[in-house]
Amino acid sequence: MVTANREEIRTVQFNDEIQSSNALFVSSSASRFREEARTRAHRKQGPVNSLKDRWQEWADQHIITQKLNPFSEEFDHELAMSTRLHKGDEGYGRPKEGTKTAERAKRAEAHIHREIRDMCFIIESMAKPRRDGKIQVTFGELFDRYVRISDKVVGILMRARKHGLVDFEGEMLWQGRDDNVVITLLK
Repeated sequence: MVTANREEIRTVQFNDEIQSSNALFVSSSASRFREEARTRAHRKQGPVNSLKDRWQEWADQHIITQKLNPFSEEFDHELAMSTRLHKGDEGYGRPKEGTKTAERAKRAEAHIHREIRDMCFIIESMAKPRRDGKIQVTFGELFDRYVRISDKVVGILMRARKHGLVDFEGEMLWQGRDDNVVITLLK
């Protein structure tokens, strides 16, 4: 009988081991299932959290922008004065990069450069080069020819002089009064 009891004990122990291993298997399967469910839930909430974070970032940026906007009720004069650019600072007198204003400024600058090139071409085509290679034309002749193309003759001449492409005497040119002023093409 002692042997039977040992066999029964072994059987009971074996059954207990199977049950505990099954329990471990079930608990590990359950924990794995829970972990997968958490991962799936996290993946589902990922874009939502990302959207929420981006919205919060935008809201924070908007609050700061409103504190700097003099037309806003939340305008903070001290903050605006402390962050203001001064002459000589990088970016002073220029729009912020990436804004629509900066885009418009680039397009306007390209347009002005085209106008300057056109004017230089017209000056070059109007007069014969002198012996020293310089091309000169009077303001009256240029005005009569170029005014058919653009009404911004003087403005374009001033800008071309600023860029070192033409030269003439005086600060300003007036039609009629300055018709005999010589404009020299330098390019």
